[in-house]
Amino acid sequence: QVQLVESGGGLVQAGDSLRLSCAASGRTFSSYNMGWFRQAPGKEREFVARISWSGSSTSYADSVKGRFTISRDNAKNTLYLQMNSLKPEDTAVYSCGATKLRYGTNWLDYDYWGQGTEVTVSS
Repeated sequence: QVQLVESGGGLVQAGDSLRLSCAASGRTFSSYNMGWFRQAPGKEREFVARISWSGSSTSYADSVKGRFTISRDNAKNTLYLQMNSLKPEDTAVYSCGATKLRYGTNWLDYDYWGQGTEVTVSS
């Protein structure tokens, strides 16, 4: 089992950058594939990015490709999401998820979740 805590959200202007962090408890973080998802008000949770347990494989939603970068530091038990060139449509609550057996883009593929961190991008 792993416990996840996100941080780094806030209110920024369009074009700004933010880096989100997801701190994991336990000694098995390096065995989990990880993902970032977001949920805007009135919308369904959507996939943002994912990274394999080793960090060797990543993928992104088309809407963030080229602007966001997912990474992880297994020695620090931490997952990151670097968000550049933020747009108002990036406004959402961002959550990290962990899964051992799957590596998907559907939030149902993930077994453990953090509480989320809110990102608001003003125009």
